[in-house]
Amino acid sequence: MNDPNNSAVAQEPVIQNQSPQEKEDPSGEKKKRQKMKASRNVIVWARDILIALVVALIIMQFIKPTIVREHSMLDTLDPNDYIFLNKQAYFFGDVQRRDIVVFHSSLDAEDGTKKNLIKRVIALPGERVSIHDGGVYVNDNRLYEPYTAEGFTEGEMQEFIVPDGQLFLLGDNRQQSTDSRDPRVGPVPEDLLVGKAFFRIIPLKNFGVIN
Repeated sequence: MNDPNNSAVAQEPVIQNQSPQEKEDPSGEKKKRQKMKASRNVIVWARDILIALVVALIIMQFIKPTIVREHSMLDTLDPNDYIFLNKQAYFFGDVQRRDIVVFHSSLDAEDGTKKNLIKRVIALPGERVSIHDGGVYVNDNRLYEPYTAEGFTEGEMQEFIVPDGQLFLLGDNRQQSTDSRDPRVGPVPEDLLVGKAFFRIIPLKNFGVIN
């Protein structure tokens, strides 16, 4: 007969409660990894922003965005066309006939500042230019100008020799263009050029290279 006093007593397993400190990573490695990841993200963002700024600065040294404001270059360029100018085009090369350029003029804008005008290069330094019989003549040769709005150039201008370092410029919309025919503009010194128009962004239907 079993003695109840000698019977084995079943013992429940002992559960030890861990303090919050013991549950956490005692070495703080998780926090360190999180801080390192955050630091790397900040460095990556800062690097990307810096690269973007440097690229933007480089681009702005070569390209200038501008908006056409007037009708003088119809039908090649319309008012409110958004275009890019190559600011360094003539640092690496010479001005060419037919180039479309923006230049500083002495004409006043409505806000009192000086206007920048956009025109086409017609005659280069030392060349002889005249206008008669509905055409423009350079060194006695009539220019082929399919880009003009009307297909002809109205009026008469006696032969004129373009001075050294200057350019004779006309708008494509010859009847509504204030250009080198006007004594207020006259031949334009090359050092007043802002840049060469080379690409149109807006409107999208005309997106592409400007000729």
